[in-house]
Order: sequence, then C-alpha cells, then structure tokens
Amino acid sequence: MSGRTILVAGGSSGIGLELAKDLVATGDSVVLTSRSLERAQEVAGSLGPRATGIALELAEPEGIAAQLRDVEGLDGLVLMAIERDANTIRDYDVAGARRLVTLKLVGYTETVHTLLDRLTPSVDTGIVLFGGRAKDAPYPGSTTVSTINGGVEGLMTTLAWELAPIRVNSLHPGIIGDSPFWAGKPEGVLDGYRDRTPGGELATMADVVDATKFLLFNRGVSAHTLHVDRAWRIA
Repeated sequence: MSGRTILVAGGSSGIGLELAKDLVATGDSVVLTSRSLERAQEVAGSLGPRATGIALELAEPEGIAAQLRDVEGLDGLVLMAIERDANTIRDYDVAGARRLVTLKLVGYTETVHTLLDRLTPSVDTGIVLFGGRAKDAPYPGSTTVSTINGGVEGLMTTLAWELAPIRVNSLHPGIIGDSPFWAGKPEGVLDGYRDRTPGGELATMADVVDATKFLLFNRGVSAHTLHVDRAWRIA
C-alpha cells in the first residue's frame, strides 16, 4: 500500500529524517516537524513534493494545536522528537527534567489529542511512540530519561484502548551506532557496547526505520513494545 500521509514529529534530522526519506521513496507523503520552521521546510524541500515541513514544539504543549492547524488527513503518526538529558540526583536540574517530561509525556499526548479528528479511524492507521532502552537499562544520570521512557509504555497501552481501531505501539531503540549522536563519539567509545551484543554489532538507523514501519503498517500489531538493540539486553 502506498499513497498514505504520515506525520513524523522529529523528522528533520537523525533517525526521523531517515524514516521520512524511506517513506517518501516508497510512495508515501510525509509531514515532518522541527522546532525550527526554517529547518523543517529546508529538509522537506530536499525530499521533494511529497514532503511538507512544519514547526512543532512539543515541550510547549499549549501551542501544539495552533502549530498543527494546517495538517489535514493522516494515515499514521510517529512521535520521535527527543532532547537528551543527563540529570543526576545529586545535581538535579528541575527545569531540565520538567522540560523533558513535558516534551514526551504531555507533548506526545497533546499531539495525538489535537490530530485525532484527522487520523483515519481504521486498523490501517498506526501511531508509534518513541521511548528508549533506558526505561529498563538505566545508567548514572538517566533517572529522568528512564522514568519518561517507562511512561511512554504506559501511554501506549492506554491509547491503544482508547483509540481502537487505530493501533498504537512503542519503539525503544538501544545504542544506534550510525546515528549522528553515537557516530560522532571518539574512536573506541562504542567498542564496549558492540562487544556486549551477540554478533558484535550495534543496531543501525536502517534497523529502526524498518521496525518503525512494521509497527506503523502491520494490521495485527497494537499495544506492542519493540526493542531495537541487537539483543544487547541479554549480554
């Protein structure tokens, strides 16, 4: 099936951009977002006429409805915008924690609420919420991130009940070795992580794109949590 329209929140860079490219290449249309309207429009322009760019600030949810007012009918929604946070208990940054909690839990929810009348009420329609493996693989400074990503799973479950027949799933990437964040690390930083995966390789952006499309489009999958980490959790 092609000719669908998918909104990708956070689609102007990194994995989100790779997803937008893939969707456009296979015949779908994409509405991609960035905090910067200029950035969103620039990226959309590079993808061709089936891509549109809009500004969306998930951490300021009171403005979401106005920012999405021109979005029309959708066949899918991917919420993957993120800000990184290293926030230890000993040096706790309340403002940073509040912003990240708001962005993912309130911002994601308000986006779904705003777009609900534009999402086709069908089992063919999918929503994918991005969390991360920190939800059950914490590390020093991950208290806020781990808590929020656990909350994403709870949000997925309640939305899957409320929005049926629309399907809602969550995707939790591990360390994605070729993503801009990790690929830019100094030489040797990733070696220890690779060694902890069966096969000695990290998941890639292409792996995440493929998994996202599975959750978006497979009619038999809803309320499912999917880890993309090359089985790092078992090592």
